[in-house]
Amino acid sequence: MEEMEEELKCPVCGSFYREPIILPCSHNICQACARNILVQTPESESPQSRRASGSGVSDYDYLDLDKMSLYSEADSGYGSYGGFASAPTTPCQKSPNGVRVFPPAMPPPATHLSPALASVPRNSCITCPQCHRSLILDDRGLRGFPKNRVLEGVIDRYQQSKAAALKCQLCEKAPKEATVMCEQCDVFYCDPCRLRCHPPRGPLAKHRLVPPAQGRVSRRLSPRKVSTCTDHELENHSMYCVQCKMPVCYQCLEEGKHSSHEVKALGAMWKLHKSQLSQALNGLSDRAKEAKEFLVQLRNMVQQIQENSVEFEACLVAQCDALIDALNRRKAQLLARVNKEHEHKLKVVRDQISHCTVKLRQTTGLMEYCLEVIKENDPSGFLQISDALIRRVHLTEDQWGKGTLTPRMTTDFDLSLDNSPLLQSIHQLDFVQMKTSSPVPATPILQLEECCTHNNSATLSWKQPPLSTVPAEGYILELDDGNGGQFREVYVGKETMCTVDGLHFNSTYNARIKAFNKTGVSQYSKTLVLQTSEDTDSEEQTVPFPVPSERLPLRRMSPFSSTLNLQPSFPRRSYFDFRSSPHQLSLHSSLQSLNAPVDIKKLLAVAWFAFDPGSAHSDIIFSNDNLTVTCSSYDDRVVLGKTGFSKGVHYWELTVDRYDNHPDPAFGVARNNVMKDVMLGKDDKAWAMYVDNNRSWFMHNNSHTNRTEGGITKGATIGVLLDLNRKTLTFFINDEQQGPIAFENVEGLFFPAVSLNRNVQVTLHTGLPVPDCYSSRASIA
Repeated sequence: MEEMEEELKCPVCGSFYREPIILPCSHNICQACARNILVQTPESESPQSRRASGSGVSDYDYLDLDKMSLYSEADSGYGSYGGFASAPTTPCQKSPNGVRVFPPAMPPPATHLSPALASVPRNSCITCPQCHRSLILDDRGLRGFPKNRVLEGVIDRYQQSKAAALKCQLCEKAPKEATVMCEQCDVFYCDPCRLRCHPPRGPLAKHRLVPPAQGRVSRRLSPRKVSTCTDHELENHSMYCVQCKMPVCYQCLEEGKHSSHEVKALGAMWKLHKSQLSQALNGLSDRAKEAKEFLVQLRNMVQQIQENSVEFEACLVAQCDALIDALNRRKAQLLARVNKEHEHKLKVVRDQISHCTVKLRQTTGLMEYCLEVIKENDPSGFLQISDALIRRVHLTEDQWGKGTLTPRMTTDFDLSLDNSPLLQSIHQLDFVQMKTSSPVPATPILQLEECCTHNNSATLSWKQPPLSTVPAEGYILELDDGNGGQFREVYVGKETMCTVDGLHFNSTYNARIKAFNKTGVSQYSKTLVLQTSEDTDSEEQTVPFPVPSERLPLRRMSPFSSTLNLQPSFPRRSYFDFRSSPHQLSLHSSLQSLNAPVDIKKLLAVAWFAFDPGSAHSDIIFSNDNLTVTCSSYDDRVVLGKTGFSKGVHYWELTVDRYDNHPDPAFGVARNNVMKDVMLGKDDKAWAMYVDNNRSWFMHNNSHTNRTEGGITKGATIGVLLDLNRKTLTFFINDEQQGPIAFENVEGLFFPAVSLNRNVQVTLHTGLPVPDCYSSRASIA
């Protein structure tokens, strides 16, 4: 019974039907709710005015009316909502059960009749809240609709069957439990609503109030209301119109619109329709039974799938564990062989060490004895033993020359493990019954445990899904520009690991991968977010800094520093070997040919940085977002840049803002642990050029070299070019190279550095291109 409750509720108010009426579309609605959703149409839009004027269907007509008139053959005025001028301006609301409700365009006029029976404005229409089809009301108004007495009886039986206490019918929010029922009003009241709406005075004092339970019984025992004709309210229905499919009275047959229609006895048609409904319900009942059985089958499948999944996973784990155990046993056997070889090599080498030690001791003793003999001044005594000593010395020398000084054993292990067949078998391990017919490879999976960032490089690793059966011919790796821009391809190949170099420091990049074969490409993998490193403690690390606002346009112009290197995980010769290892492939992002000239500007790694207050001497004074420095001491003090470099080409400049009393500031690069209280270049941790107003010198480890004419003044610009690809350091003054290449064979991690005293103030400029003179020479070289 509870599943039937939605059928018994009005689509407008959401409560049980009260005095339901039947609309021509066969849907029901409370008579009071029907009154609330009436809409008045203009006179010019009424069907009568249209017929009188002979005009065609207007633009307001609903799409459903293109093949039917606003009035049906039965002249019921039945159509679809939308053919009324008030429709576009009437706001739409929703009833408690989610059905669209169109409120009245104007309030109903005041009348002394009850709301259910009050007259309605002329040319009013009502829209079914369920199918949204509309009807123009005639002069009878809502009284022209038949009342659904059967639905009222079903609702009464349903409410009587519920064991819950009767609720008040007038409570606005949460209904309270009813305490009385008025037999005349046929309404259940709680105490507050009874005092407010049914006071015991006036005409209401004569009403009989009974307990709710007694009222329920009296409702059940009250005689069934007889259905009367909507056109002739005093006549009961006696016949059934077959053409209109509705009960009619005697007067409808005599003088009404049903006079020419075929009619049958009401009781016979009642039995016939009951029989037809029962037969239809039998078919629907069979379908409902099948649906219930199907739901039971699906629920059993869910349980069976869960059980089979647990069993299958356990079997799979056992099989994989068996393979791992076999691999571990073979691993132990191979390690035993390696240990055996190790012990053999050690024994041979140790035996040779022992033999050589004995021979060396004997040789050293012979040499010392011969030296003592040479010191003797007795010629005859010396000549007696000299021949024998000479033969012994030659014999001993010959013994050392017969491979004695050649190792009998090499340090290399002459063993090579061929694991390719096993790896291939592991990759081909699959479920036979799960072979897929899809020709497109599966989406690759990023291996997060192997993806990382190092300095301004990012390493990504991926693999095919374990259960993938479609082989991939290659992969496409895409990266954005670090500013949330578009993705671009940075690697296309068969390898499953790639290192991208030359990224911006302190930037966030998004990476994704897809596989391809001859048929097409797979879906993209999940996007991986990579942040370039900020750690300066370890070698090969860079420390980024906040980019000044005035330098942002330059950064947007170069979203990638142009040293974009791709390093698959297999050994091969490189086009441009940016890394020190000869077994790693480094490709320029433009994939230039070997014969193409190298543009040094394209190899420039643009880096933005400032001076580092954390590592500077305490006498250094910072300003301008740590881009300008001076000193409070007359002695030279050292300050380093925040970013360290270990590869690539880097160029920065310093402008002299103040230069008094001809001091000797020094500019260059240094290790992180350089001495901070002496001039740059005094120790072996710095490589610098110090300069006065007339000349300059290069200095490293307190060694002064290459005196060059030409000094600095206020406003001068000193450029520092660190080319770690060529392992050189070069200096410039006012865009001209100062002397030869200052230092060569510079390797490791270097930080920009300056030493100055209180007579000098300089400002740092970073992210600059290489001077043209150096670019041209590098291209020629």
